[in-house]
Parts: sequence; structure tokens; C-alpha cells
Amino acid sequence: MTNLAIPAPPVPTVPVEGGASFPVRRIFCVGRNYAAHIREMGGEPEKTPPIFFTKPADAVVPPGGAVPYPQGTSNFHHEIELVVALKGGGTDIPEDKALDLVFGYAVGVDLTRRDLQAVAAKAGQPWDSSKAFDASAPISAIKPGSAVPTGTISLTVNGEHRQKADLADMIWNVPGIIAEASKLWKLEPGDLIFTGTPEGVGPMVRGDVVEGEVAGVGKVSFTVG
Repeated sequence: MTNLAIPAPPVPTVPVEGGASFPVRRIFCVGRNYAAHIREMGGEPEKTPPIFFTKPADAVVPPGGAVPYPQGTSNFHHEIELVVALKGGGTDIPEDKALDLVFGYAVGVDLTRRDLQAVAAKAGQPWDSSKAFDASAPISAIKPGSAVPTGTISLTVNGEHRQKADLADMIWNVPGIIAEASKLWKLEPGDLIFTGTPEGVGPMVRGDVVEGEVAGVGKVSFTVG
């Protein structure tokens, strides 16, 4: 038995439709994967290798969990995303084998301290403080199945539509994202991949009710505390 100096932290989990729990190992996120979102952020879309960043596993907020307004920011943004949950792993996965790794899909929101991101981007610094903070990854229950979802992805704040697009608008599709990620990391069961957000990202304030949906996958909702 391992002699731990301190108690081991709990393993973060996400509920699975049907009653099981999915243990989270790592959270990978894709930036700049919808052309219109790239334009609204001041860039020009082109199919270059995906931009990846990460969040800690314990950033997940399961359904019904609290999402506090984070410290250190005055410009707190929502980014609705399709999330891929992996049941398999490996390196250099061929794109035509990538879906064999997929356990299922969920709806997630990549929460962002936009003001800190802007400062970091201007200075050429890492994005960790703007993306990888506590409770920065609200997520729905995972719907099992490997077939890639199709249809609408959307988000409202207090009932007002902020983001709405089609999953077909993604520059990199799900198999391509998995294949590219496996060139940089050894993927493992328990990994989550947030696949990027469409246009319409914007600020939230305390008391806002946020609801997101991906057609055929599910819904995520939370109140900013």
C-alpha cells in the first residue's frame, strides 16, 4: 500500500445517462475552431493545426453544480461547446480510427476570464489564468455513443440567444481533432475534449441564468453565483 503524505484528492466525475459515472483524467480544449468566432475575435480563419489548451480535471462542474463568478476578472465570458469523452487512447491515432476511442458526447461551456486572456495574448504569455481556473468547465451528463452528432449548438443567457451555429461549421471535425491531439499527447480513457465554440461569446454577471444545448446530445444549465 502506498504511504501517502496527504489524503489523495477525489477523482472528478461526470454523470453518464443511465446512471454511471465517467472519471475525468484530463481536459483538452480546442481554440479557434469556428470561422465566425475567429473573425469576432479579430482573426482570419484558415485550416492550420488546431490550437490546444488544457483545464484541470477538477474544473468540471457536473449538472446542478454551482458556478461562482471567479476572482481576478471583470469580463467573464461563456463559450458553448460539444465535448467528446474518450474510452480509449493512444498516440498517432489515424483519423479513420479516431471514433473507436469515443465513449460519448456532452454539452460543455468553456468559461473564460476574457480580460486576462487579452492581456496574456498581447504579452505572448500562456492562457492558464484565463482558462484553467476553478469551476471553469460546466458540463451536461454524457450521452454514450461514438457517432458524431449533427445539428445545432446554441446558448442563451436569461432566455436571450447569444450563440447559435451548426456543428458542421467546425473547421476541424471530431475525428480530426482526436487524431491531431494524439500527435501531441498520449490520449487515455477518461480524457475530455472541448471542441471549440461558435460566434456570439459574451460577458456574464452574477445572477445570470445560462442554458446551452447541442442537438441530439443534451443540455447544460447553471446560474452565475
